[in-house]
Amino acid sequence: MKGILIDRFGRNINYLRVSITDRCNLRCIYCNPEANIIYKNQQQILTYEEILKIVKVCVDLGITKIRLTGGEPLVRKDVVCLVSLLSKIKGIEDLSLTTNGVFLEAYAKDLKKAGLKRINISLDTLDREKYKFITKFDGLHKVLNGINKSLEIGFYPIKINVVVMKNINEDEIIEFAKLTLKEPLHIRFIEYMPIGCTKDEWEEKFVPYNKIKNYCQSLGVLKEIKIFDNNTAITSYQFENAKGTISFISPVSKPFCDRCSRLRLTSDGNLRSCLFSSQMVDLKKILRNNNVNNQVVYNALKQSIIHAVKIKPKESQILCNNYIYKELTMCQIGG
Repeated sequence: MKGILIDRFGRNINYLRVSITDRCNLRCIYCNPEANIIYKNQQQILTYEEILKIVKVCVDLGITKIRLTGGEPLVRKDVVCLVSLLSKIKGIEDLSLTTNGVFLEAYAKDLKKAGLKRINISLDTLDREKYKFITKFDGLHKVLNGINKSLEIGFYPIKINVVVMKNINEDEIIEFAKLTLKEPLHIRFIEYMPIGCTKDEWEEKFVPYNKIKNYCQSLGVLKEIKIFDNNTAITSYQFENAKGTISFISPVSKPFCDRCSRLRLTSDGNLRSCLFSSQMVDLKKILRNNNVNNQVVYNALKQSIIHAVKIKPKESQILCNNYIYKELTMCQIGG
């Protein structure tokens, strides 16, 4: 019988983000900066077999929603095969993937055929030169082709994640909002988070939720709507007669810890219950203990996952004044 994971504060934990690699083909300034990144070697990251074992235990405990992340998940070999295997696990109601979109045109059709339900695409600018500055790669056209391909083959919804940064892409908020008028795209404006940077670097780039929303409202009236995502009502907004929607992800100025339903599995097998917490539970160590049988491994994984849920904090440390998470970058944690 399928379980239900409830933490100490009554939150139903039903969402697992699985980072399958810490590697990425881009060097985005807020996620995977060029300096001081030491990637895991092949032996350090989980195999697909190990990922599947963990996911199956999580599903037995009550996880219904799986999202594959990285790094960039499409740089890992045979990712389509992993999607196909995950899609066959009974109990997974929603299987999605977050990508930078560079390889999406080539992979989109196979991913959909393998059972992927939804796609999130990280895209912070519609300007070629600015894209090169942010990512250190001349690939905007590839991402746009990937979005068009995803629309063509029927992925829905397609969410575009836009990290808003002062003096970098703040001036493009309206242009991104306009995309929802003509295409069924879901634009998600995300506050720049204090991860892997100094306090000064964060403050230089941070644009609060209310300012981002005001930019959008200068284009027209935004009507509040409720979208049900995995049985959870999500507040989004829509312009009149628009095909897509707009939402605002505001972990700094308008945190949503009271509604957090997720766990994060890093590519090297650590289970994290909060993005901004250094507390982790090592699942890889359990999987690679060759002295125990499958049932013992299953039970040990089960108890460790339950423990990770028990230590999930009530709220993120980001709510503390001057908090900066410096230990890891986003690509190392899993986006």
